[in-house]
Amino acid sequence: MTTTPDFAGSFNAVAAQYAVARPTYPPALYDAVEELAGRPFAGAAVADVGAGTGIGTRPMHERGARVVAVEPGPGMAAELRLRLPGVTLVRASGDALPFAPDTFDLVTYAQSWHWTTPARSVPEALRVLRPGGALALWWNVADRTAPWAVAQLERLERRLPAYRRHSVTTLAPGLVREIDPALSPVYRELTWSRTVPLTVHVATLATHSPFAVLPPEESEPILADEAEALAADFPDGQVEERYTVRLTIVERPPIG
Repeated sequence: MTTTPDFAGSFNAVAAQYAVARPTYPPALYDAVEELAGRPFAGAAVADVGAGTGIGTRPMHERGARVVAVEPGPGMAAELRLRLPGVTLVRASGDALPFAPDTFDLVTYAQSWHWTTPARSVPEALRVLRPGGALALWWNVADRTAPWAVAQLERLERRLPAYRRHSVTTLAPGLVREIDPALSPVYRELTWSRTVPLTVHVATLATHSPFAVLPPEESEPILADEAEALAADFPDGQVEERYTVRLTIVERPPIG
């Protein structure tokens, strides 16, 4: 019997590693959300959907938002509860939000909207938003243009044909308009980078879903070979990862 890997649920098995290895988001991203949504996080009621381990949740909470973290996965939710005990956690998915209409000023998705069914998740977000509230979708997308990054992608695709298919490349505004042509998404890109030890870079790779669905006896040799290949490119053991944050803001039209 052939089974289909559960890519969306695969993160639960690597939740602790995900929390420490995955990149955060630059402060400029949260500044842009405030600007485009037309309100500060301070005092705002926010539903952070697909919150995972709370990487995107924490900065909003620290900026004074009243955040409800929404996360369906048991492993990811447990890690979030451990790291952000002061944030309310609700176990649910974006396709069926267990909230009353007109509850939130912002509904956010940090690196998670692509795991929903947009024809359901967009209407759900608009339903629970207050008039004039905003849906904010964002992703860190790795820059693949550096020679070492191109070579890495080629190596990983040879070993894992599904690797590129599960990279985030879709731009959200077009999908949102397909669901509701009356909506007017606003799009912005921000570039940033981080420099991390080679071991952290490889640990980040291990949290990507094509790796997370594999048993250790299959994933570990690939990751070990990748660490060896990268050591030639980064003899000092430090890897500069470059990212583009793709941000889409969708306002719920005011009534009247």
